[in-house]
Amino acid sequence: MTARLNTVVFDTPDPHTLARFYSELLDLPITRIDGDWIDVGDGATKLSFQHAPNYRPPQWPDPNFPQQLHLDIRVDDIDATEAKVLRMGAQLLSTKESGFRVYCDPAGHPFCLEFE
Repeated sequence: MTARLNTVVFDTPDPHTLARFYSELLDLPITRIDGDWIDVGDGATKLSFQHAPNYRPPQWPDPNFPQQLHLDIRVDDIDATEAKVLRMGAQLLSTKESGFRVYCDPAGHPFCLEFE
């Protein structure tokens, strides 16, 4: 038996907004909308977003509201990408770490932009 990861699914109060955010950030098309379930991907990479009416966002780094997971996204130009994600609704959480900056997406999920 072979197991393969099919998708990473994000709970969110607004799957349409979050799918558009990651579609634009990662330059991946929205490939499926089925009510409150949306897929974004290119065949090799797929993220899915589902409506969660009682969603409680993480509050990084507060352990009372754990992040549960996060994405590390490598970029060529950190300053240009930071400006883009902030325009798209992300919030900067930390610049203290060497080699990456921590943000949260419009639903509060932490993610990192990595750079050299």
